[in-house]
Amino acid sequence: LNNLAISLRTRFEQRGDGKDLDQAIDHHRSAVQLIPEGHQYHSSSLDNLAISLRTRFELRGDGKDIDEAIEHHRRVLQLRPEGHSQHSSSLNSLAISLGTRFKQRGDERDIDETVEHHRSALQLTPEGHPQRSFSLCNLATSLQTCFEQQHDGKDLDEAIEHHQSALQLRPKGHPLCSSSLNNLASALGMQFEQRGDGRDLDEAIEHLQCALQLSLEGHPQHPSSLNNLAISLRIRFEQKGDGKDLDEAIEHLRSALQLMPVGHTECSSSLNNLAIALRTRFRQQGDGKDIDEAIDHHQSVLQLRPEGHPHHSSSLNNLAISLVARFEQQGDKRDIDEAIQHHQSAVQLIPESHPQHSASLNNLAASLQKRFEQQGDGKDLDGAIEHHRNALQLIPEGHPQHSSSLNNLAISLRMQFEQQSDGKVLDEAIEHHRSALQLIPKGHPHRSSSLNSLAISLRMRFQQQGDGKDIDEAIEHHQNALQLTPEGHSHHAFSLSNLAISLQTRFEQQGDGKDIDEAIEHHQSALQLRPKGHPHHSSSLNNLANALETRFKQQVDEKDLDEAIEHHQSALQLRPEGHPQRSSSLDNLANALETRFEQRGDVKDLNEAIEYHQSALQLTPEDHTPHFSLLNNLATSLQTRFEKQGDGKDIDEAIEHHHTEFTHASLFQGLHSCLKWITVAEQHQHISALDAYTQTLHLLDHHISTTTSVLSQHQTQKHFPPDLAVNAASCALHQGDTYHAVELLEQGRALHWTQIACFRTSIEHLYSQDPSKEVLVRQFQNLSTLLNRRAEVSFTHDKYRIEVEARERHYRNLLEQWSKVVEEIRTIKGFSHFLLPPLFSDLQEAACEGPIIILIATECSCDAIIVLYMQLPIHLPLKITLKELHDLVLQLGHNNQHPQGPAYTVFIDVMDELWKKVIFPVVQKLKRFVRKNCRIWWCPTSVFTALPLHCAGEYKDGGQVLSKLFVSSYTPSLSALIKARTRNAKTTQEITFAAIGQATPDTSDTSVKFTPLHFVEKELGDIEALLPIPSVMFTKVMVDNQWLHLSCHGMQVPQEPFKSFLAMADGQVSLLDIINANISTHEFAFLAACETAMGDLSTPDEVIHLAAGLQFMGVKSVIGTLWHVDDKVAYKLVLAFYKEFCKNGTLDCTMAAGALHAAVATLAKDGVPLQERAMFVHIGI
Repeated sequence: LNNLAISLRTRFEQRGDGKDLDQAIDHHRSAVQLIPEGHQYHSSSLDNLAISLRTRFELRGDGKDIDEAIEHHRRVLQLRPEGHSQHSSSLNSLAISLGTRFKQRGDERDIDETVEHHRSALQLTPEGHPQRSFSLCNLATSLQTCFEQQHDGKDLDEAIEHHQSALQLRPKGHPLCSSSLNNLASALGMQFEQRGDGRDLDEAIEHLQCALQLSLEGHPQHPSSLNNLAISLRIRFEQKGDGKDLDEAIEHLRSALQLMPVGHTECSSSLNNLAIALRTRFRQQGDGKDIDEAIDHHQSVLQLRPEGHPHHSSSLNNLAISLVARFEQQGDKRDIDEAIQHHQSAVQLIPESHPQHSASLNNLAASLQKRFEQQGDGKDLDGAIEHHRNALQLIPEGHPQHSSSLNNLAISLRMQFEQQSDGKVLDEAIEHHRSALQLIPKGHPHRSSSLNSLAISLRMRFQQQGDGKDIDEAIEHHQNALQLTPEGHSHHAFSLSNLAISLQTRFEQQGDGKDIDEAIEHHQSALQLRPKGHPHHSSSLNNLANALETRFKQQVDEKDLDEAIEHHQSALQLRPEGHPQRSSSLDNLANALETRFEQRGDVKDLNEAIEYHQSALQLTPEDHTPHFSLLNNLATSLQTRFEKQGDGKDIDEAIEHHHTEFTHASLFQGLHSCLKWITVAEQHQHISALDAYTQTLHLLDHHISTTTSVLSQHQTQKHFPPDLAVNAASCALHQGDTYHAVELLEQGRALHWTQIACFRTSIEHLYSQDPSKEVLVRQFQNLSTLLNRRAEVSFTHDKYRIEVEARERHYRNLLEQWSKVVEEIRTIKGFSHFLLPPLFSDLQEAACEGPIIILIATECSCDAIIVLYMQLPIHLPLKITLKELHDLVLQLGHNNQHPQGPAYTVFIDVMDELWKKVIFPVVQKLKRFVRKNCRIWWCPTSVFTALPLHCAGEYKDGGQVLSKLFVSSYTPSLSALIKARTRNAKTTQEITFAAIGQATPDTSDTSVKFTPLHFVEKELGDIEALLPIPSVMFTKVMVDNQWLHLSCHGMQVPQEPFKSFLAMADGQVSLLDIINANISTHEFAFLAACETAMGDLSTPDEVIHLAAGLQFMGVKSVIGTLWHVDDKVAYKLVLAFYKEFCKNGTLDCTMAAGALHAAVATLAKDGVPLQERAMFVHIGI
């Protein structure tokens, strides 16, 4: 019976007829029953029955079979104790069955026991033992399985070592040489998958080719050798992209399948391997016949592996993956639905503890993502992210799949960002991409895809936030990925396309024609690699068409535009209704048609473009990110048609779309939408223009606040129009809303200073009003302190990018927490307007001690607003243009930079023009409200900030001069003046006055060389003599002194104004240093240095100069200079100032403006020319 059973099992292994195996098991059972316990053959009969049961389990997957087999193996082992001649073989048999059960159930106890028994068996087969090679192979195989579960590289290294030892014991000619070659190749392939060294894979293929030569046709191992070689060739194709490898793999798999009749035990594996290889070739070449055949084979495999089969779940997964691949090409909803159903079934069949559970979760997540891309149901994407997160938790660091799991999660998060526009989600995605890339060493086959994935997310963040570093880094990664996927590589076209898209994106920002030319070249190469029928042919057509249209807009070559439209039309034909990318193709074609209309004027093109835009919009759900760009494109086309045909409905609908777009888009995209809205509304004098400005300023403030340092904040703001606030105010004035004009100016100017002030706001009065709010107060204070530290940091290029991004994320998280606390504070009675832009009624308090004149200059008009205390503001249109003002500034600048010094005649010409067209109309109004010699405050905006308003007058004709009518001060904003007054408590304690002079500063850290200042020491001595004694303590140390006089060189740095500095003996004191200093209780500062109130002409409304910095940071009264000042003149003015300032025997910072006014008049009497004393200005109270 036993002999017959063994023969039947052997025939089953040869022919695969399950009836033979069933009959063999029946005979084994009969034999066991006929041989009682204690009989010398009882253990052999049990062993044979166990082996056949294990074989049937591998065929059909009934767990009862493997459990019974293990039970019998354990009984056999008891019957063959240590010392028994067959103890080692019994250990091996039990171990093999335990390993087989582990592969189905994933119980680590089974694999641990497997390895333990194989080690014991090996010890019992020393060198020279005829069974040693078997023991070596068995232990090696179990160690490989253990590695797959526990991911300890030592296990794999030991497995390879044992396979090599076994191969040495089975040289060429040995009947099991081919088997050992296959085993060693399998372990090397596993090592390649973990470490990515292509040499391992090449060596594996070499061994497999030798194995195939040793097991020619007719050999029982010939089909398995064909299969093994084919699998490794396919893997090498995926690494190196040589299509010959893949074609050879498919040829071997077809040959193997022909040698296996239906019902053969290995038939399902061969079908599965062939299907996977066909799917791989489909993804490279796009031949639909390949994917259809692959799906047919996967379906056949699934029938051969019904429920209960150990490979049923993997067969479900494989079929689902191929269905997703076909869906990507053909867009049939039934394919993706069926794929998800199969993946869900597979997940349910694989317990969490099983090593393949994480892979099944990732597969299910990927198919849900695909369905989301087509149908836009956010639940699918949420499910995908959840599954990816769960999979990542199951794959710890060190696991060979950890990096791919990180990338999978990152990609799904990137999709969520595209839907919700939440920057934190994209930041998390980039963080995971970076972590994954760090885990993939150079040379690893997955490094190129990891580089591409990171680059795509960086490009997306650039499009959201506009940081040029992101797009530069993205291009660098794409270039590296392209180098890793040379011509012939399966991912070469993918890498070409990605690089081209990023180059085009950078071109659209920076305008370098080389970028767009290179992008088009790469897109053309990619299209050649994706001919008709390829699943990505339509994508390549679209990409190339978009790039050609972009180049047309720069170079106006009509061939580019015609070719672009032709490609878009071809792509649209390949994307019929129901295709997930149809809306994108409609929109792209519409954009190109509108461009052609603008070039050739055929209204049919424009009408057709609008129809396509509307169709695309209907296909895109409102909560989908592309919906917003589609709105923008439709709005642009409608605006164009309005300009052509004049139908008011078109412009109203266009503006409505812009408004809708900004309310749903991301912060950065919404900001750009509002800017477009402004352009359209202003261009057509639409009533919504003021609303557009209001929304834009709000978004800009929010966008700037998310930047992590004042330096990067300033650079970020340069990407936006510098005149937004003044244009907004001008718009409000034209609509007759003077109150709103003042509010918009205050909201939109000096954003940097406003941000800093927010984080330095005290709310102790809330605690004193309601002690129960102590926790809330402390939260606000603690978060404000942490956020305020950003001014201290400017991330440098030598920092690792990942560290920089971690800090940026931390900052944004803190900002979000802070914002929530602020919102909670606003719910408290009396705090509803806490840290919101001030209302006019609040701002009017700035005029409590004298009127404030706001000067506005825009392309539309130049205006003055006189803010009076407790009275209506006065709007005064000025009869001067922005161009005329620019001309005055240029005249003044050239005159001040003259090698022989500024000329008096040029200076008074400028002052005369300024008086006639700006100052005199204001003075006429002021005389009705203010007495002569009273104080007034100027709040200049835009180009007015570069002019010495306080010096205007009719000097030529001996007429009126402003300085003889009023005492002028300046304020950078109304809020700054209000805050200075609220801090203005008269000092009753002893005053400490620091006077510091640096005649010869340290210039080692700057390329600028300063000439010595000859009057500094005398100046400091005279100041000490003039200060009232004993109420003032004089010192030459700056720290902890509320009264400061600095006599030194100063310099405004136009490119980086926050690095403007005062040159001291021990280095520079920059504006950034001033921001980080605690000067919130300081009374007065006199900056007797050049350019301390000069400002940055590229962003004049940010008021970034040393004097303004002191005032914004807490100094109530500041004197600075608008341009270069002569050392001797400065000394004379300082002396005259302190004589006047100290004449009453006390110090009062509110008297500084009058003292400066008197000192300048004294210099005039002493014959100092106007142009040499006009640069001194007073800022503050």
